[in-house]
Amino acid sequence: MIKKTLYFGNPAYLSLKNGQLVIKLPEVEQNAGLSDSFKAQSVLTKPMEDIGVVVLDNKQITITSSALEALIENNCAVITCDSKSMPVGLLLPLCGNTTQNERFRQQLDASVPLKKQLWQQTVKAKIENQASVLQACVGGEVNCMHVWANEVKSGDTDNMEARAAAFYWKTLFGHIEGFTRDREGVPPNNLLNYGYAILRAVVARALVSSGLLPTLGIHHHNRYNAYCLADDVMEPYRPYVDELAFRLVKGRNPVVELTKELKTELLGIPGLDVKIAGKRSPLMIAVAQTTASLYKCFSGEWRKIAYPERR
Repeated sequence: MIKKTLYFGNPAYLSLKNGQLVIKLPEVEQNAGLSDSFKAQSVLTKPMEDIGVVVLDNKQITITSSALEALIENNCAVITCDSKSMPVGLLLPLCGNTTQNERFRQQLDASVPLKKQLWQQTVKAKIENQASVLQACVGGEVNCMHVWANEVKSGDTDNMEARAAAFYWKTLFGHIEGFTRDREGVPPNNLLNYGYAILRAVVARALVSSGLLPTLGIHHHNRYNAYCLADDVMEPYRPYVDELAFRLVKGRNPVVELTKELKTELLGIPGLDVKIAGKRSPLMIAVAQTTASLYKCFSGEWRKIAYPERR
């Protein structure tokens, strides 16, 4: 069952009662013009086991320690946002799998050749998915992308990822003046940043569930990055976010503000329809299959990561 994503953009009081997340809205409770019965009906409850991601995007949100503990115990990713409403923090469980110690050791003992092969698979899957997005969104010739995907070597020593990315971004958003893929760049970089943050939380959550350390990557190794492995694994999933962002800005004014309407669309990323292992599945479920397969690669059971395929 796909877990729900809850977004809180207004003042709220979140607490725990009988295994349920209780949601109270102070603006409603303090409104003297509303009847007590209406106020009572405005209190919502959500089963903790149904929640996968919580986004806290308001300075006047209060969450009790017991509610936070219950969310973490149910392997929920809790995202906090800054004053610009951009995700800035991510809270995950310390323990997400019963054999976690054993799995950590297998991850730590993974050989350099194995990690290079896994990164080769990751980059190839990413480029193939990027090619599919270009074909679906703008049409045109994308054979060069397939050629680059097939030329990815172990460890991507020739940096085919960067070569493909340069062509990909120029082609996908070439109609937007001044666009380059940069966190501080012109829109729709803001949509991409927000979408990637949601995707990163989903991937990190799945890694913890699979008993892996999100910090230790197979390729990314920035000493200041606490989610290197999540950044590795999410690469072939990024094109799904890119396609969504493309469709959201299509036909709009070039200046695109990150409105609540657009956020609502982006918060649907965990439920996007993807194809993995020949079957259709919500993205959140597919990510869990990917991280489970990655563990099997570390343990020596498998030699290939299960990544989504758009074609």
